[in-house]
Amino acid sequence: MRIGVPREIKVHEYRVGLVPAGVRELALHGHEVLVESGAGNGIGVDDAEYRAAGAAIAARAPEIFERAELVVKVKEPQPNECEMLRPGQVLFTYLHLAADPAQAQGLMKSGATAIAYETVTAPNGSLPLLTPMSEVAGRMSIQVGAASLQKANGGFGILLGGVPGVPPAKVVILGGGVAGTHAAEMAVGLRADVTVVDRSVDRLRELSSMFASALRTAYSTTETIERLVRDADLVVGAVLVAGATAPKLVTRAMVSTMKPGAVLVDISIDQGGCFETSRPTTHAEPTFVVDGVIHYCVANMPGAVPRTSTLALTNATLPYVRSLADLGWQAAFKRDPGLAAGLNVHAGEIAHEVVAKALGRKARPRTRE
Repeated sequence: MRIGVPREIKVHEYRVGLVPAGVRELALHGHEVLVESGAGNGIGVDDAEYRAAGAAIAARAPEIFERAELVVKVKEPQPNECEMLRPGQVLFTYLHLAADPAQAQGLMKSGATAIAYETVTAPNGSLPLLTPMSEVAGRMSIQVGAASLQKANGGFGILLGGVPGVPPAKVVILGGGVAGTHAAEMAVGLRADVTVVDRSVDRLRELSSMFASALRTAYSTTETIERLVRDADLVVGAVLVAGATAPKLVTRAMVSTMKPGAVLVDISIDQGGCFETSRPTTHAEPTFVVDGVIHYCVANMPGAVPRTSTLALTNATLPYVRSLADLGWQAAFKRDPGLAAGLNVHAGEIAHEVVAKALGRKARPRTRE
């Protein structure tokens, strides 16, 4: 199969869909890999390294989209990329369609088969291709939150861990999943006063056992969130419903009760955000202020650390890319129902039930060949 890897064009997105080691694996399986010139520059990998691994280099993106049977990316296709997709072509990347009806419409119009990393499932029900980026985003959320709290950046002027004789910042993490757990690890490591909120009592028990007295846990209710957010210095939104729009856990009214200079970091922004006041931002302009509260809502947070993120992501995606290339998507789906769960768009229709519901459409799952 001919596999194409275009250079990412989203604002300040430096990750890449395959690294040279992955190219070599695919080439050894008899596949042809076409990489756009400069695609790896953001992670410190030049065209020569891709050539040495067995890739051919394309000068421009249109050549990738014209020739490739399988397009492997990181972020959702931008409008001009959707226009280059075609019927019968397979796209494998993050999509996050629930919060992006325009992209959904573009993919449907293209006729391509679009498989989303974020809805591929493992046998245990976990999300193996979302996990590595959730780990990165969770850790980053505390870094960017700490920086945003600095007075020069508009923040309250508080150090997360405090110092002897001065109390630490209060950090509230909404969601105890992968992203929330990694955020907690970082915040606890910096000696902040940390509370994790989740609606699963079993998960709260696990977190309590994991961190002991280093953090507090709280069961998620509106009253609990309202109380904790009001007193927080930093709130991290890390909730996820696979394929669906994120629930709005923090209302505008709650935001208005927060102290001026407090910070909200919305990891869930790819899926619409879990703060009512959230809107997507970019690494070029990452923050905005509502009611004196700083909002950090960058939709591709891991893109700021592209080398770490790319290596973590491609470690997880490569087996699936190889399966799609070796077998074709239909046979790969029959072998692995978890990969089949990644199908979001096919033949001009939304094929994923949860995504379709979020978009207000009726799902039309593919007929089994």
